[in-house]
Amino acid sequence: MRPHLPIRILIALNILLGILTFSKYGESWDVNSLTHYADSSISMYGKLIGNGDFSPASIKDELALGYYGPAYVMLLRMIDRLISPRYENGLSPLQHFVYFVTFQAGVIAFYVLCLRWMNEIAAFGATLLFSTQPVLWGHAFINPKDIPFLAFFLLTVLFGYKIGENLEPIPLDKRTILASIFFWLIPFLVIFFGSGLILMWIEKLVRNAAVGETNIVSFIASDITKASPEIYIHKYSSFYIRISFFYILISTLVLFFFYYRYSRPAFSALIPVLVGSLLLGFTISIRNLGLFAGLIVSGYILRKHGRNALLHLLFYGLVAAFTVYLLWPYLWINPAGHLFQSFVTMARYPWTNTVLFNGIEYPAADLPASYLPTLLGIQLTEPVWVLFMVGLVVAIFSLRDRRGLLVLTVIWFILPLIGFMIARIVLYDNFRQILFILPPVFFLCGIAFERIKRPWVQVLVIGLCVLPGIIGIVRLYPYEYTYYNSSIGGIHGAFRKFELDYWGTSYREAALWLNENTPVNTNIWAEGPTHLLGIYLRKDLKLYSSGEIERADHYDYVVALSRYNLDLTSYLKANVVYKIERENAVLAVIKKP
Repeated sequence: MRPHLPIRILIALNILLGILTFSKYGESWDVNSLTHYADSSISMYGKLIGNGDFSPASIKDELALGYYGPAYVMLLRMIDRLISPRYENGLSPLQHFVYFVTFQAGVIAFYVLCLRWMNEIAAFGATLLFSTQPVLWGHAFINPKDIPFLAFFLLTVLFGYKIGENLEPIPLDKRTILASIFFWLIPFLVIFFGSGLILMWIEKLVRNAAVGETNIVSFIASDITKASPEIYIHKYSSFYIRISFFYILISTLVLFFFYYRYSRPAFSALIPVLVGSLLLGFTISIRNLGLFAGLIVSGYILRKHGRNALLHLLFYGLVAAFTVYLLWPYLWINPAGHLFQSFVTMARYPWTNTVLFNGIEYPAADLPASYLPTLLGIQLTEPVWVLFMVGLVVAIFSLRDRRGLLVLTVIWFILPLIGFMIARIVLYDNFRQILFILPPVFFLCGIAFERIKRPWVQVLVIGLCVLPGIIGIVRLYPYEYTYYNSSIGGIHGAFRKFELDYWGTSYREAALWLNENTPVNTNIWAEGPTHLLGIYLRKDLKLYSSGEIERADHYDYVVALSRYNLDLTSYLKANVVYKIERENAVLAVIKKP
């Protein structure tokens, strides 16, 4: 049999299933804001070479979601423009397939990592179990944030481990070291850590010159006392940001050419590190917690090579930082400061709505300690935690061979989970924000599979363990992310006790029903994410919601999610004419007053 044939078949089958099904998934709640953020971020690169307003104030105003890393949504938007230009609003259904393909890249990375600690059958079993989790499968078609982050996190760890396995000495002469330090390192550090202070200094100089003080600005701008200081603050700040960006970009390219031309051995030794560091930078530019992947990799390399790896790790971190700076326009104003603020903002994200947990509405910043353990227990399939415990025991009793995996599990899964619980970070939409900590759970499931010595028994057990996930995917399609396992009675048992269609993807199905069953110029009132309904509605249908001032004198139909019990509280006396439900759990309703 060809090497790794099962995983090749799995990925090919998944891609085929993705092609056949991606168009049935609805858009998620945040899609409009993310599309606008991607467009705004991309426009920043055009302004770099244009004459538009490129001041710190304009960047802050235009990039309202600046504390989110934009790298993946920018890439997604460019792919969408290239392949589906007719979708002017950026909402091509093809985006769902791109999300899913990204997830498959993560699945491949997961499988290759598994091979470090187990045989091929066990690695395939763990990968199959991982990739057929209904929660992950469903998110893989609708989630442009957490699934790409999970996939690139896995890729970053994989390529980081490969750096540790192929580390070569870096032969640097004095000339190369001096060129690197003075031509690139010092300017980069000044720009990355000092831009905020430099821009404040520029503003101070301009304002002082405007009131008659003699300084460099008063010499350059002869009419500074007659014009508004804001004009020159914008002008000089924009100039500084442009110069900083292009200096870093061009000097980096020149330095790489210098290494290639005059220090070929060092260049060759750094190429494997380069790939891993670019991936790390991209991952951080999706979500700032990508830095955690860099810490995992750095810890592994240090344990393996000690001080001999310090120069490699310096290069690894600096190239990652350069990549983050390049791909995150909001950081151009104050790279280090805004990156730090991004961590603070995301940890205490100002989510103003409540979270439904075990039948009670909680503030997102005041969830009970049982929130994450409970959801992890009831939203992954039944075999997962049994296999995890078996794998953990096996790994402990074979500590000599499994030490690295146990350390990785503690660092990647156990400590973050405990940290999230103790720190009481803001969580909502169940646990989608922390999907990236799940891979070690499934690594240990693979260790449990490997403990079975007879291959045919291994295959049988793997088949039985993945069956609940496959059944869940089939029964809930295309709302697989609402999955709950049988310990709580499935999605029906979770109904009105836990969050179900919290991203409103069922509004696609609601819109299609309205398109087929309503006359021209029908008035429709919608609760919740009205914009999702508007994406799919016929152009003649008139959509109203609490988000607009305009009102109609009557409404022919009302659409409401079951989230926040909107289906119960909106138009109480109206008759329900259509329900979107799975296993008797209502996701959304259409009413006729």
